[in-house]
Amino acid sequence: MSNQSIRPGLAAVSVLGGMATLGLTDNFVPFISERGSLWQFHFVRSLMAVAILGAVVALGFGSLRPKRPWAVLGRSLFQGGAMLIYFGCLSVLPIGVVVAGLFTSPLFVVLISVLFQGKQVGPYRWCAVGIGFAGALLVIRPDPSALDWVAFAPILAGLLYAVGAVATRAWCEGESTLTLSAGFFGVLGIFGLIGMALIPGTGAPEGHAGFVLRSWGPLDAPMLFWFAVQAVGSLIGIALIVRGYLIGEASHVAVFEYSLLVFASFWAWMLWGQAVPPLALAGMALIACAGSIIALRSDTPVSAGRAPAGEAP
Repeated sequence: MSNQSIRPGLAAVSVLGGMATLGLTDNFVPFISERGSLWQFHFVRSLMAVAILGAVVALGFGSLRPKRPWAVLGRSLFQGGAMLIYFGCLSVLPIGVVVAGLFTSPLFVVLISVLFQGKQVGPYRWCAVGIGFAGALLVIRPDPSALDWVAFAPILAGLLYAVGAVATRAWCEGESTLTLSAGFFGVLGIFGLIGMALIPGTGAPEGHAGFVLRSWGPLDAPMLFWFAVQAVGSLIGIALIVRGYLIGEASHVAVFEYSLLVFASFWAWMLWGQAVPPLALAGMALIACAGSIIALRSDTPVSAGRAPAGEAP
Protein backbone atom coordinates (compact mmCIF):
# COMPACT_ATOMS: atom_id res chain seq x y z
CA MET A 1 0.00 0.00 0.00
CA SER A 2 1.28 3.52 -0.79
CA ASN A 3 1.87 6.30 1.70
CA GLN A 4 -1.23 8.18 0.63
CA SER A 5 -2.50 10.12 3.65
CA ILE A 6 -5.42 8.60 5.52
CA ARG A 7 -8.00 11.20 6.58
CA PRO A 8 -10.31 9.57 9.13
CA GLY A 9 -12.39 12.68 9.85
CA LEU A 10 -13.20 13.39 6.21
CA ALA A 11 -13.82 9.66 5.62
CA ALA A 12 -16.33 9.60 8.49
CA VAL A 13 -18.18 12.66 7.15
CA SER A 14 -18.32 11.10 3.70
CA VAL A 15 -19.78 7.82 4.99
CA LEU A 16 -22.28 9.65 7.19
CA GLY A 17 -23.45 11.64 4.17
CA GLY A 18 -23.81 8.45 2.16
CA MET A 19 -25.80 6.75 4.89
CA ALA A 20 -28.12 9.76 5.26
CA THR A 21 -28.88 9.56 1.53
CA LEU A 22 -29.42 5.81 1.53
CA GLY A 23 -31.56 6.07 4.66
CA LEU A 24 -33.91 8.29 2.68
CA THR A 25 -34.04 6.14 -0.47
CA ASP A 26 -34.54 2.93 1.55
CA ASN A 27 -37.86 4.33 2.72
CA PHE A 28 -39.11 4.25 -0.88
CA VAL A 29 -38.26 0.60 -1.66
CA PRO A 30 -41.78 -0.68 -0.73
CA PHE A 31 -43.20 1.33 -3.64
CA ILE A 32 -41.10 -0.88 -5.93
CA SER A 33 -41.39 -4.26 -4.20
CA GLU A 34 -45.20 -4.09 -4.20
CA ARG A 35 -45.40 -4.57 -7.98
CA GLY A 36 -41.85 -4.87 -9.24
CA SER A 37 -39.12 -7.49 -9.30
CA LEU A 38 -35.81 -7.67 -7.44
CA TRP A 39 -34.05 -8.50 -10.71
CA GLN A 40 -35.84 -5.77 -12.62
CA PHE A 41 -35.00 -3.35 -9.80
CA HIS A 42 -31.26 -4.02 -10.00
CA PHE A 43 -31.21 -4.09 -13.81
CA VAL A 44 -33.16 -0.88 -14.45
CA ARG A 45 -31.58 1.03 -11.56
CA SER A 46 -28.11 0.03 -12.76
CA LEU A 47 -28.86 1.14 -16.31
CA MET A 48 -29.94 4.53 -15.02
CA ALA A 49 -26.96 4.86 -12.67
CA VAL A 50 -24.40 3.89 -15.32
CA ALA A 51 -26.05 6.31 -17.77
CA ILE A 52 -25.69 9.12 -15.22
CA LEU A 53 -22.04 8.21 -14.65
CA GLY A 54 -21.46 8.15 -18.40
CA ALA A 55 -22.98 11.63 -18.70
CA VAL A 56 -20.70 12.90 -15.93
CA VAL A 57 -17.67 11.54 -17.78
CA ALA A 58 -18.90 12.96 -21.09
CA LEU A 59 -18.97 16.39 -19.47
CA GLY A 60 -15.27 16.01 -18.72
CA PHE A 61 -15.42 15.04 -15.05
CA GLY A 62 -13.20 12.00 -14.52
CA SER A 63 -13.05 8.62 -16.21
CA LEU A 64 -14.65 5.21 -15.80
CA ARG A 65 -11.56 3.35 -16.98
CA PRO A 66 -10.13 1.20 -14.13
CA LYS A 67 -6.40 1.05 -13.46
CA ARG A 68 -6.69 -2.55 -12.22
CA PRO A 69 -9.78 -4.07 -13.87
CA TRP A 70 -9.62 -7.41 -12.02
CA ALA A 71 -9.34 -5.67 -8.64
CA VAL A 72 -12.34 -3.46 -9.40
CA LEU A 73 -14.31 -6.47 -10.65
CA GLY A 74 -13.48 -8.51 -7.53
CA ARG A 75 -14.47 -5.71 -5.21
CA SER A 76 -17.70 -5.14 -7.18
CA LEU A 77 -18.65 -8.83 -7.02
CA PHE A 78 -18.41 -8.85 -3.22
CA GLN A 79 -20.32 -5.59 -2.76
CA GLY A 80 -22.91 -6.46 -5.41
CA GLY A 81 -23.44 -9.93 -3.96
CA ALA A 82 -24.01 -8.43 -0.52
CA MET A 83 -26.68 -6.05 -1.81
CA LEU A 84 -28.36 -8.76 -3.87
CA ILE A 85 -28.73 -10.96 -0.77
CA TYR A 86 -29.79 -8.01 1.38
CA PHE A 87 -32.65 -6.85 -0.86
CA GLY A 88 -33.70 -10.43 -1.58
CA CYS A 89 -33.98 -11.28 2.12
CA LEU A 90 -36.25 -8.30 2.77
CA SER A 91 -39.14 -10.18 1.14
CA VAL A 92 -38.77 -13.43 3.12
CA LEU A 93 -37.41 -12.40 6.53
CA PRO A 94 -38.33 -9.78 9.14
CA ILE A 95 -36.43 -6.59 8.42
CA GLY A 96 -34.89 -6.68 11.90
CA VAL A 97 -33.26 -10.04 11.17
CA VAL A 98 -32.01 -8.85 7.77
CA VAL A 99 -30.50 -5.61 9.03
CA ALA A 100 -28.97 -7.33 12.07
CA GLY A 101 -27.23 -9.78 9.74
CA LEU A 102 -25.92 -7.05 7.43
CA PHE A 103 -24.66 -5.01 10.35
CA THR A 104 -22.29 -7.77 11.39
CA SER A 105 -20.06 -6.36 8.62
CA PRO A 106 -17.97 -4.06 10.90
CA LEU A 107 -17.16 -7.08 13.05
CA PHE A 108 -15.99 -8.95 9.95
CA VAL A 109 -14.00 -5.89 8.82
CA VAL A 110 -12.03 -5.86 12.05
CA LEU A 111 -11.49 -9.64 11.91
CA ILE A 112 -10.29 -9.45 8.30
CA SER A 113 -7.97 -6.58 9.16
CA VAL A 114 -6.42 -8.61 11.96
CA LEU A 115 -6.32 -12.08 10.40
CA PHE A 116 -5.45 -11.29 6.79
CA GLN A 117 -3.84 -7.84 6.83
CA GLY A 118 -1.79 -8.18 9.99
CA LYS A 119 -3.19 -4.97 11.47
CA GLN A 120 -3.20 -4.25 15.16
CA VAL A 121 -6.62 -3.32 16.50
CA GLY A 122 -6.63 -1.73 19.91
CA PRO A 123 -9.17 -2.37 22.67
CA TYR A 124 -10.95 0.92 22.06
CA ARG A 125 -11.90 -0.02 18.52
CA TRP A 126 -12.98 -3.52 19.56
CA CYS A 127 -15.11 -1.86 22.24
CA ALA A 128 -16.57 0.60 19.72
CA VAL A 129 -17.56 -2.19 17.34
CA GLY A 130 -19.24 -4.09 20.17
CA ILE A 131 -21.09 -1.00 21.37
CA GLY A 132 -22.24 -0.17 17.85
CA PHE A 133 -23.50 -3.68 17.25
CA ALA A 134 -25.33 -3.70 20.59
CA GLY A 135 -26.93 -0.38 19.66
CA ALA A 136 -28.02 -1.79 16.31
CA LEU A 137 -29.70 -4.71 18.05
CA LEU A 138 -31.55 -2.34 20.38
CA VAL A 139 -32.83 -0.36 17.40
CA ILE A 140 -34.00 -3.29 15.29
CA ARG A 141 -34.82 -5.80 18.11
CA PRO A 142 -34.63 -9.02 16.04
CA ASP A 143 -37.01 -11.79 17.11
CA PRO A 144 -35.04 -14.97 17.97
CA SER A 145 -38.14 -17.11 17.40
CA ALA A 146 -38.08 -16.15 13.72
CA LEU A 147 -34.56 -17.43 13.11
CA ASP A 148 -33.91 -20.42 10.88
CA TRP A 149 -31.19 -21.42 8.44
CA VAL A 150 -32.39 -18.81 5.94
CA ALA A 151 -31.64 -16.14 8.53
CA PHE A 152 -27.93 -16.83 8.07
CA ALA A 153 -28.15 -15.34 4.56
CA PRO A 154 -28.03 -11.73 5.84
CA ILE A 155 -24.93 -12.65 7.84
CA LEU A 156 -23.39 -13.87 4.60
CA ALA A 157 -24.31 -10.50 3.14
CA GLY A 158 -22.50 -8.86 6.05
CA LEU A 159 -19.39 -10.94 5.35
CA LEU A 160 -19.42 -10.15 1.62
CA TYR A 161 -19.94 -6.47 2.35
CA ALA A 162 -17.02 -6.49 4.79
CA VAL A 163 -14.69 -8.11 2.23
CA GLY A 164 -15.71 -5.50 -0.33
CA ALA A 165 -15.15 -2.71 2.18
CA VAL A 166 -11.62 -3.88 2.97
CA ALA A 167 -10.94 -4.43 -0.74
CA THR A 168 -11.91 -0.85 -1.53
CA ARG A 169 -8.61 0.42 -0.14
CA ALA A 170 -6.49 -2.74 -0.12
CA TRP A 171 -7.13 -3.63 -3.78
CA CYS A 172 -8.46 -0.44 -5.34
CA GLU A 173 -6.39 2.37 -3.86
CA GLY A 174 -5.89 4.96 -6.58
CA GLU A 175 -9.09 4.08 -8.42
CA SER A 176 -11.60 6.87 -8.81
CA THR A 177 -14.96 7.01 -7.07
CA LEU A 178 -16.62 7.06 -10.51
CA THR A 179 -14.83 3.85 -11.53
CA LEU A 180 -15.75 1.94 -8.38
CA SER A 181 -19.35 3.16 -8.49
CA ALA A 182 -19.65 2.08 -12.12
CA GLY A 183 -18.21 -1.34 -11.27
CA PHE A 184 -20.69 -1.80 -8.42
CA PHE A 185 -23.75 -0.88 -10.47
CA GLY A 186 -22.46 -2.77 -13.51
CA VAL A 187 -22.19 -6.02 -11.55
CA LEU A 188 -25.64 -5.53 -9.98
CA GLY A 189 -27.07 -4.90 -13.44
CA ILE A 190 -25.57 -8.16 -14.69
CA PHE A 191 -27.00 -9.97 -11.65
CA GLY A 192 -30.40 -8.52 -12.48
CA LEU A 193 -30.15 -9.57 -16.12
CA ILE A 194 -29.19 -13.12 -15.11
CA GLY A 195 -32.10 -13.27 -12.66
CA MET A 196 -34.61 -12.11 -15.24
CA ALA A 197 -33.36 -14.80 -17.62
CA LEU A 198 -33.56 -17.61 -15.04
CA ILE A 199 -36.67 -16.73 -13.02
CA PRO A 200 -39.99 -17.93 -14.54
CA GLY A 201 -42.31 -15.08 -15.41
CA THR A 202 -45.44 -16.70 -13.96
CA GLY A 203 -46.66 -18.00 -10.62
CA ALA A 204 -45.17 -15.32 -8.38
CA PRO A 205 -47.27 -14.23 -5.37
CA GLU A 206 -48.92 -10.84 -5.37
CA GLY A 207 -47.48 -7.94 -3.41
CA HIS A 208 -44.17 -7.77 -1.59
CA ALA A 209 -43.94 -11.57 -1.27
CA GLY A 210 -43.36 -11.88 -5.01
CA PHE A 211 -40.48 -9.41 -5.15
CA VAL A 212 -37.77 -12.07 -5.55
CA LEU A 213 -39.90 -14.54 -7.53
CA ARG A 214 -40.99 -12.16 -10.31
CA SER A 215 -38.83 -11.83 -13.40
CA TRP A 216 -40.39 -8.52 -14.42
CA GLY A 217 -42.99 -6.05 -13.24
CA PRO A 218 -44.88 -3.14 -14.80
CA LEU A 219 -42.67 -0.35 -16.10
CA ASP A 220 -45.20 2.47 -16.04
CA ALA A 221 -44.57 6.11 -15.14
CA PRO A 222 -44.78 5.67 -11.33
CA MET A 223 -42.34 2.72 -11.39
CA LEU A 224 -39.93 4.60 -13.64
CA PHE A 225 -40.08 7.53 -11.23
CA TRP A 226 -39.19 5.35 -8.21
CA PHE A 227 -36.46 3.58 -10.17
CA ALA A 228 -34.99 7.00 -11.00
CA VAL A 229 -35.19 8.08 -7.35
CA GLN A 230 -33.37 4.90 -6.36
CA ALA A 231 -30.75 5.32 -9.09
CA VAL A 232 -29.88 8.92 -8.24
CA GLY A 233 -30.10 8.46 -4.47
CA SER A 234 -28.12 5.24 -4.33
CA LEU A 235 -25.54 6.63 -6.74
CA ILE A 236 -24.93 9.63 -4.51
CA GLY A 237 -24.94 7.55 -1.33
CA ILE A 238 -22.69 4.78 -2.61
CA ALA A 239 -20.26 7.27 -4.17
CA LEU A 240 -19.88 8.99 -0.78
CA ILE A 241 -19.35 5.65 0.97
CA VAL A 242 -16.78 4.54 -1.61
CA ARG A 243 -14.97 7.84 -1.14
CA GLY A 244 -14.94 7.29 2.61
CA TYR A 245 -13.30 3.88 2.26
CA LEU A 246 -10.77 5.24 -0.24
CA ILE A 247 -9.49 7.89 2.16
CA GLY A 248 -9.89 6.00 5.45
CA GLU A 249 -8.95 2.69 7.02
CA ALA A 250 -11.82 0.21 6.59
CA SER A 251 -11.86 -0.77 10.27
CA HIS A 252 -12.13 2.93 11.22
CA VAL A 253 -14.82 3.78 8.71
CA ALA A 254 -17.04 0.69 9.06
CA VAL A 255 -18.55 1.62 12.42
CA PHE A 256 -20.05 4.79 10.95
CA GLU A 257 -22.25 2.62 8.73
CA TYR A 258 -24.36 1.91 11.82
CA SER A 259 -25.71 5.44 11.32
CA LEU A 260 -27.92 4.06 8.53
CA LEU A 261 -30.31 2.89 11.25
CA VAL A 262 -30.48 6.40 12.67
CA PHE A 263 -31.01 8.09 9.32
CA ALA A 264 -33.54 5.52 8.11
CA SER A 265 -35.54 5.98 11.32
CA PHE A 266 -35.29 9.76 11.03
CA TRP A 267 -36.60 9.80 7.47
CA ALA A 268 -39.38 7.36 8.41
CA TRP A 269 -40.43 9.77 11.16
CA MET A 270 -40.23 12.81 8.87
CA LEU A 271 -42.00 11.21 5.90
CA TRP A 272 -44.41 8.73 7.48
CA GLY A 273 -44.74 9.91 11.09
CA GLN A 274 -43.30 6.67 12.47
CA ALA A 275 -42.24 7.28 16.09
CA VAL A 276 -39.03 5.82 17.52
CA PRO A 277 -39.57 3.88 20.79
CA PRO A 278 -37.37 4.66 23.83
CA LEU A 279 -35.39 1.41 23.48
CA ALA A 280 -34.51 2.34 19.92
CA LEU A 281 -33.43 5.81 21.05
CA ALA A 282 -31.09 4.17 23.54
CA GLY A 283 -29.67 2.06 20.73
CA MET A 284 -29.09 5.15 18.60
CA ALA A 285 -27.22 6.74 21.51
CA LEU A 286 -24.95 3.68 21.65
CA ILE A 287 -24.35 3.94 17.91
CA ALA A 288 -23.39 7.60 18.27
CA CYS A 289 -21.12 6.67 21.17
CA ALA A 290 -19.36 4.03 19.07
CA GLY A 291 -18.80 6.50 16.25
CA SER A 292 -17.44 9.08 18.67
CA ILE A 293 -14.93 6.61 20.09
CA ILE A 294 -13.68 5.78 16.61
CA ALA A 295 -13.45 9.47 15.68
CA LEU A 296 -11.55 10.38 18.84
CA ARG A 297 -9.09 7.51 18.38
CA SER A 298 -8.58 8.48 14.72
CA ASP A 299 -8.38 12.27 14.85
CA THR A 300 -4.79 12.51 13.61
CA PRO A 301 -4.14 11.79 9.91
CA VAL A 302 -1.61 8.99 9.51
CA SER A 303 0.17 7.45 6.58
CA ALA A 304 -1.19 4.14 5.36
CA GLY A 305 0.35 1.24 7.18
CA ARG A 306 1.74 3.41 9.99
CA ALA A 307 0.11 4.43 13.27
CA PRO A 308 0.98 7.42 15.46
CA ALA A 309 3.75 6.66 17.94
CA GLY A 310 2.53 4.74 20.94
CA GLU A 311 -0.95 4.09 19.56
CA ALA A 312 -2.44 0.97 17.98
CA PRO A 313 -4.22 1.67 14.70
